[in-house]
Amino acid sequence: MRFNENDYTTIKKRAEKVKMNFTEFVTTSALNKPITIIDGINNVLKEQKAIGRNLNQLTTLCNMGKIQCLDLSEVKQGFGNVAVALSEIMSRCS
Repeated sequence: MRFNENDYTTIKKRAEKVKMNFTEFVTTSALNKPITIIDGINNVLKEQKAIGRNLNQLTTLCNMGKIQCLDLSEVKQGFGNVAVALSEIMSRCS
């Protein structure tokens, strides 16, 4: 595809605004697919990944026999916090 310089710059800025690369943005737009921006989702996903890593580490230690008894109250609290954050984000999208 060819674009004049002004159109290319405008499209590129819009793609950056929604955190997509140029090709993804043009393809999504051309197919009339919705583009949704969800503020705050990156922080929630980062926290969820951290909790998952901690859970994997605990599982590995348990399988190695290095720990016997697990107190997963912190993990449960972390998942609860993530669920609340996701719920708040979802309510803003509706």
